[in-house]
Amino acid sequence: MIIAIDGPAATGKSTSAKLLSKKLGFTYLDTGAMYRCVTLLILKNNVEIKNHNHLDSLLMQFQLDIKKNKKDYLFFLDGEDVSTDIRSTEVTNNVSAVSALPVVRKKLVSIQRKIAENQDSVVEGRDIGTVVFPNADIKFFIVADTIVRAKRRQLDLKKIGEEKTIDSLVKEISDRDNYDSRRKISPLFKAIDAIEVNTTNTTIDEQVDFMVNKVKLLIKEKNKYE
Repeated sequence: MIIAIDGPAATGKSTSAKLLSKKLGFTYLDTGAMYRCVTLLILKNNVEIKNHNHLDSLLMQFQLDIKKNKKDYLFFLDGEDVSTDIRSTEVTNNVSAVSALPVVRKKLVSIQRKIAENQDSVVEGRDIGTVVFPNADIKFFIVADTIVRAKRRQLDLKKIGEEKTIDSLVKEISDRDNYDSRRKISPLFKAIDAIEVNTTNTTIDEQVDFMVNKVKLLIKEKNKYE
């Protein structure tokens, strides 16, 4: 079974997806973090994204590994733990442009499908239910008020030692929403068969319980006809 979770930044997708996968015993795949890893790779190597030859060469050689410890999932780029680095403001400000590149999407979508194709998975991102797994068994689209999202993002940044005002974060989030929803390659939008989950006024437990119940109902319906 594949559960697709999409939505804009800072709506609670990652936290919800992690807890949902834990409660169901499914594999969790954070595709957004994968795009952040490639963005960091490009920044570290000072690659101009319009230089297709250099970019192609870089994407052919890099190694991305995802490992789980007791508390969280760790991301390793060419053997180096970059779990904290990929959450920096610099990566955040560049990830939308990088993730819109066809060559990057082709590479990572291939990896994502390979990881999830033979196991029960909760896959989280921005185009999972529309592009990566359009036939996912169940799809959720998570939304939240922009101010609430900015406050969540501010807390995340504090954890890695970065300080930003709510006003600046509201602008960054709004700009990213506009970019992601209007880009030509895999734009962000709610799949027609996705269940919307508004997390503005709900706790993490409430939103996860809602999704768990929806999944369990689906499993029950499937078992009825098997």
